Amino acid sequence: MPDTLLCPRNLAFELYEVLDAEALTQRPRFAEHSRETFDAALGTARSIAEKYFAPHNRKADEHEPRYVDGRAELIEEVKPAVDAFLQAGFLNANRDFDVGGMQLPSLVSQACFAHFQAANAGTTAYPFLTMGAANLIETFGSDDQKRLFLQPMIEGRYFGTMALTEPHAGSSLADIRTRAEPAGDGTYRLKGNKIFISGGDHELSENIVHMVLAKLPDAPPGVKGISLFIVPKYRVNQDASLGPRNDVVLAGLFHKMGWRGTTSAALNFGDQGQCVGYLVGQPHQGLACMFQMMNEARIGVGMGAVMLGYAGYLYSLEYARQRPQGRTPDNKDPHSPAVPIIAHSDVKRMLLAQKAYVEGAFDLGLYAARLFDDTHTAPDTTARTQAQQLLDLLTPVVKSWPSAYCLKANELAIQILGGHGYTREYPVEQYYRDNRLNPIHEGTEGIQSLDLLGRKLAQGGGAGLKLLVRSMAGTCERASHHPNLDALRQPLEQLVNRLQGVTLALLGDLAQGKVAGALANSALYLKAFGHCVIGWRWLEQAIHAEVGLLNGNERDFYLGKLQAARYFLTWELPPCHNDLALLQARDDTCLSMQEGWF
Repeated sequence: MPDTLLCPRNLAFELYEVLDAEALTQRPRFAEHSRETFDAALGTARSIAEKYFAPHNRKADEHEPRYVDGRAELIEEVKPAVDAFLQAGFLNANRDFDVGGMQLPSLVSQACFAHFQAANAGTTAYPFLTMGAANLIETFGSDDQKRLFLQPMIEGRYFGTMALTEPHAGSSLADIRTRAEPAGDGTYRLKGNKIFISGGDHELSENIVHMVLAKLPDAPPGVKGISLFIVPKYRVNQDASLGPRNDVVLAGLFHKMGWRGTTSAALNFGDQGQCVGYLVGQPHQGLACMFQMMNEARIGVGMGAVMLGYAGYLYSLEYARQRPQGRTPDNKDPHSPAVPIIAHSDVKRMLLAQKAYVEGAFDLGLYAARLFDDTHTAPDTTARTQAQQLLDLLTPVVKSWPSAYCLKANELAIQILGGHGYTREYPVEQYYRDNRLNPIHEGTEGIQSLDLLGRKLAQGGGAGLKLLVRSMAGTCERASHHPNLDALRQPLEQLVNRLQGVTLALLGDLAQGKVAGALANSALYLKAFGHCVIGWRWLEQAIHAEVGLLNGNERDFYLGKLQAARYFLTWELPPCHNDLALLQARDDTCLSMQEGWF
């Protein structure tokens, strides 16, 4: 079976040539680390992913969680895999040494986690959600909440979820109906229903800590009236021992197209009026708190999409090398042997597109992790602030672009395998089904586009956008010292210049209150903006590939990088000008469409 986890050479290229992970060891927090310790962590992640996660990926898809007597039953292979993940320390890869963590940079821990995402998206979701919930409690929880809930989560004894969505409201959190009544003893009694709760029930841990959005009796309308609560599956006594079952009921499981290994639960809170919850942070400030977990999840979803796309690419690449079929167009001899399909130009096109999508998005995801490190450990306040501004701006892109285009990579992988790709005997159809969830959860593409254009671009007076444009200009300036990159640099410069003009015009409309028209085609804007960002990241990779070639290293690897950069910058970027023309014209085709005309 082809290795579909991750290309080790590309990972080393990203970490040590493009993103300079070794430079992080000069910072006090990471001073005890080195390239050797980073590589050791990566090697351990790969080993566990190969031994415990990848082998049951198909089985978890074929035998999805079952609803049995009010609880969710998983296949037996899930728990040993999760336990191996916990025992190796990856749940706390970023945490301090003195609390049992590995104190790794986020850049490296994200690269470690990518192996698990590629091996088995369904099983990986359980620790992923737990890490996000634990970080949320660590940031906003009280000392007592940290003692009772955070510490067992760090130890891997409790797992976590985020419970936002309700049947009637979907993504519209302003319309949630779950209520929280003060009980008079500092706790609250919750009542409501949540759906699509990933990891909402299982037997992998002693307890499950649900992070639940609800409204207090005096809550103002809309998102300003949302509060955040810890609601455990089992109540926890003051001595940290487990108490009785809380009034949280698994009402059923959803049967998904893909990503079947993760339970997707419908949960009822307070059917008996005894659902105990604990307020996190200040009343009515729950959404602001939850955004920390949501943004972490959005970046994680983006990376998950990358790794599923990457797995499909690596599988179809090896298949194309091994599958003989047909002859090249200039060979007229029917008696000559068939050639591997990788010799056919159209197969090369599909492989190049996949490589451009997945390796471009992989770079972006790791770049975001590097920015996260800078927000906490950059040498001065200005650098930390700028890293946060840039990360905030890019988060919608990190989530949505890989979700859209690494899914396209999965589609191309199926196409390369032909009829075999459409069968369950080969893994590429599962990669596609698993990845199809990523454009939906943690905010659809439309929601991300509204967040980017309607909110993030103008945030801080456009500080993030200015930083991004400056970074892109810096990359183009460095690329100008390599004449071979002129044909790659120029399309990016042209798109950046035009995108700036369109952006300023749309932001001007928003400032004048022309909201509906300015945001009508926000998804189109997100596409062009995302392509611009990925084009920038590919030009960065191309610069480092040029340096590698000049040093006489690994010609095939670096030439492959340059060819993928060439494909993206010369094939994918120019069509974005048509998108920008529609935005510039404020095309109202979609906005003016009437319901009765369908």
